[in-house]
Amino acid sequence: MRIDIITVLPDLLTSWFGESILDRARKKGVVDVQVHDLRTWTLDKHRRVDDYPFGGGAGMVMQVEPIDRAIAALKTERVYDEVIYMSPDGQLLDQPLANHLSTKGNLILLCGHYKGVDERVRQHLVTREVSIGDYVLTGGELAAAVLCDAVIRLLPGVIGDETSALSDSFQDGLVAPPAYTRPAEYKGWQVPDVLLSGHEARIDEWRHAQALERTRQRRPGLLPPEGDGPVG
Repeated sequence: MRIDIITVLPDLLTSWFGESILDRARKKGVVDVQVHDLRTWTLDKHRRVDDYPFGGGAGMVMQVEPIDRAIAALKTERVYDEVIYMSPDGQLLDQPLANHLSTKGNLILLCGHYKGVDERVRQHLVTREVSIGDYVLTGGELAAAVLCDAVIRLLPGVIGDETSALSDSFQDGLVAPPAYTRPAEYKGWQVPDVLLSGHEARIDEWRHAQALERTRQRRPGLLPPEGDGPVG
């Protein structure tokens, strides 16, 4: 997979991809992440990429021209499956969307800044808008990093035990069940006996029941209305 990120703050993203699982994925050649400074494509002698909004109002708006030039330049090198704008009012990032994007080959992520981008970017240049939550960040860089993390960890060869990603929260529509490790007893706090039983079927049944109950308590909106049938 190839991911190209267009931003006005490229240094902000450099360290994110130089650590832990994402760094190993890059070194193994599973994913190639390239961060591009949008100012590379501006014709303004001061390298400005924003201007005052037509009609007045507070804040600055990112201009359509440098964004168009950046996307066009990248598209001369390869075909992209999606051009994604990180936007607070875009499609909410969830596990099904991360799963879907992990099947793609090449992605462009556009990071907004200031008061956002010229609407013509959204109308003509991007194929999808994605949000990581109903709140506003200073820029789209952190949102792009979150999207990359959610997608890259799903790629074959990134996580040593690939079944681990399949048992994450939300993969089956439920949050993850409780997890325990050694020691089996600490300060009188015991690991549930079923997890020490070695009985795989009982353990799976317990985990599913725990995931279902935890979902009811913490994320009930994930469950179908009563009477619509069982989950899982």
